[in-house]
Amino acid sequence: MRVCLASTSPARLMLLRQAGIGPMTLAPDVDEDAVAASAAGMRGGELPPEELVLLLARAKAADVAKRIATADPEFDGIVIGGDSMFELGGRVYGKPYTPEEATRRWQEMRGATGVLHSGHSVIRVAPGSGCTEATAVADASVTFADDIDDAEIAAYVASGEPLLVAGAFTVDSLGGAFITRVDGDPSTVVGMSLSTIRRLAAELGVVWTDLWIPAQSR
Repeated sequence: MRVCLASTSPARLMLLRQAGIGPMTLAPDVDEDAVAASAAGMRGGELPPEELVLLLARAKAADVAKRIATADPEFDGIVIGGDSMFELGGRVYGKPYTPEEATRRWQEMRGATGVLHSGHSVIRVAPGSGCTEATAVADASVTFADDIDDAEIAAYVASGEPLLVAGAFTVDSLGGAFITRVDGDPSTVVGMSLSTIRRLAAELGVVWTDLWIPAQSR
């Protein structure tokens, strides 16, 4: 049983490896802004974050699953797609990209609690059987320390870590010291919920432990 992660996210890859799974990775060819804009146009307004992360996760997994089925007809396994967004005070944040935006966000997040929405799509790909999909959204609330000073924010932003992650923070690296509480599956905040992926795989008839690589190969 093979596993393909439809992402090049180091955090998601690390999560799966720590869970005993050694996936191949393939970057999805998906224009996220175009997908979101198209959905908003059909809806007549922006999608709620929990719907948008699921839409994007499904688009990523579907793109990769289609390419795999075409390139490797003997592929027998699952494709995992994910997307995350952070909601705070009624506003939704993806990656900040610039130091200025990351700094502004951390000044807003200091002492506050927000929700990390993570969309998941698992597609079962089997020779001669087509594809089947299971999806879900996992949420986790994150509370930030109220005593973070501006110098600490500046140092964290200067590290570069928060610039390319949803919400401008991590819980499993430098940013973890500034987080006082996580309610929900902690892996959701890292990049995707392992418990959710396990449940979705089971819905598709896949036993989670069958995905583990032999201990001597880890």
